[in-house]
Amino acid sequence: MAGSHKGVVVDFSGGPITPTTGAEILDQVSAFISRYMKMSESQLVGVTLWTAHTYGVSAAPWTPYLAITSPEKRSGKTRLMETLEYLVHNPWTTSNASAASLFRSIEDKRATVFLDETDALFKGDKETAQAIRGILNAGAHHKGVVSRCVGKGTEIKSKDFSAFCPKALGGIGGLPDTVADCSLPIRLKRKMAGEKVERLRERFVEPFAKPLREGLAKWMSKQLPALSDAEPALPQELNDRQQDGAEPLLAIADAAGGDWPEKGRRALVELYGGNAADDSHGTRLLSDVRDVFGETDKLCTADLLEALNNIETSPWCEWNKGKGLTSHSLAKLLRPFEIGPQDVRIGERSLKGYRYEQFVDSWARYLPTPSYPPLNPRHRDNAVMTRV
Repeated sequence: MAGSHKGVVVDFSGGPITPTTGAEILDQVSAFISRYMKMSESQLVGVTLWTAHTYGVSAAPWTPYLAITSPEKRSGKTRLMETLEYLVHNPWTTSNASAASLFRSIEDKRATVFLDETDALFKGDKETAQAIRGILNAGAHHKGVVSRCVGKGTEIKSKDFSAFCPKALGGIGGLPDTVADCSLPIRLKRKMAGEKVERLRERFVEPFAKPLREGLAKWMSKQLPALSDAEPALPQELNDRQQDGAEPLLAIADAAGGDWPEKGRRALVELYGGNAADDSHGTRLLSDVRDVFGETDKLCTADLLEALNNIETSPWCEWNKGKGLTSHSLAKLLRPFEIGPQDVRIGERSLKGYRYEQFVDSWARYLPTPSYPPLNPRHRDNAVMTRV
């Protein structure tokens, strides 16, 4: 049984492994994660550095939250969090914590917090959502606190609770802007039908995870003095807040050596550079767009909108307060799938629109298995056709 990522192969079949150098430790952590998750190389690098960061957060002025999101359910968010629980420092998982229990647990446990189902949390009770958002906004910086009154009667006094700790936030769609601004985005996609990963079985996983945790803890403890003073070179492509989050991760990459400094910077630029938007009607829209395209290889936006708004069984005609989908709202709904309008030529006219091949990957990932309407043979070479 072996794990691998981009040229690094680790054989897990011979018993627990004991990594030594920083680069070897990070390589093996990446290989471990890749056994249970289908992720891009940049996502794997970012998650690995964040995992190591949970052991060195005391040396960092900032902690980037790990924002594990996807356009739709069953895309691996919870599985990634479960996998990381075996590797991080002092994990604590919750999906329905109150604001009071959250900041008190952060103060008491000094844990790595896994907060799942954030989409339901932030769309639920407004007072609770606002309180937790306040904790998350404060907790990205080492001086971040939330102040509450404690005690009874005449003994009541104000107390500051530390909100600072590593946090992984999982949910469908996006996060509140202020929280997303503090986060390293890990936007997962649903596996293709033919993509396989190992099942996460505790009795098999723990013997291999334990030496990785011990290796991370031992190595990171030796790096803490240097990490406290580290000033890693930060990619200029990142904005100020992104550089704050990237700094502790890149300090770890530099300390590890090997190819980690280079690929760490490359990964963070790619991850922070993506776009995200919230979407709760994504699969319905993808399905309707697939039906509208039929055998056509491209459609102008106006024709696509007219067809969608005329589907009686879909909600699009009631969109935008009954005015129907617009070009802007269509683009917003498709953005989480990394699909946007392009220049298309319809007859003699050059218009904004969409091409069939833009949707093929998302159709394969998020829609049921019925076969796609085939492209005409003369258009087939223009699309990368991944069929389920």
